[in-house]
Amino acid sequence: MRFFTLFIALFALLAGPAFAAKKLKPVQTAATTTTAGRPPVPSATDPENLLYLDLSTGGRVVIWLRPDAAPKMVERIKTLTRQHFYDGLKFHRVIEGFMAQTGDPKGDGTGGSTLPDVPAEFNFLPHVRGAVSAAREGSAEGATVEEVTKAENSANSQFFIVFNPTLKLDRKYTIFGRVISGMEYVDAVARGEPPVNPSRILHAYIAADSPPAYAPPPPAPVALPPATLLPTKPAPKPPVVRQSGRKGG
Repeated sequence: MRFFTLFIALFALLAGPAFAAKKLKPVQTAATTTTAGRPPVPSATDPENLLYLDLSTGGRVVIWLRPDAAPKMVERIKTLTRQHFYDGLKFHRVIEGFMAQTGDPKGDGTGGSTLPDVPAEFNFLPHVRGAVSAAREGSAEGATVEEVTKAENSANSQFFIVFNPTLKLDRKYTIFGRVISGMEYVDAVARGEPPVNPSRILHAYIAADSPPAYAPPPPAPVALPPATLLPTKPAPKPPVVRQSGRKGG
């Protein structure tokens, strides 16, 4: 019996690691899988997922697009960019310490593209400095579920870039990218709702399309003072001709 017990113990000792090895799953890399079944994170150097915004404030802003988190909104941004939709549009709403908003062809916050609205893609990305998020309609306090849902699914062409962390917006707005270069040009955008002299997107490009280098805007024409007119001499009056003669009867 003692020999049998020792045999069982020895067998368990030797076989244990083998059984344990069968329970281990093979190591998987980020290229094939991600946490919670998410798609792989695109490379921050992939030109197909880099958005360039050439701003009137002096330089190029590079935005890393995240189709893994918001594929529909990223596709919309790419489509409109390649249509040159964003070229010349102004930052129409810029709040100090909060965000800079653009993407409205009307320039007053009420416009969008001719394409259908994009459904909400609220995700795990946070509204930290440099986050790029889709603007949408708001819903009034006490709105119905239908009204809230409609507002949440109203993103189209407008977006905003966050100046300072605003985490209260997380999972309420669709983040689709983040500034990885040129944030100083966003910081220089003119403030106001709307700004008196708004800053603009000169051009928007997708890096994969081999865009030209940044070109600064042409200098504004110099306003010349009105010309000073020299006083002129009044024309001489013609001589008065008087008739001479007598009055007769």
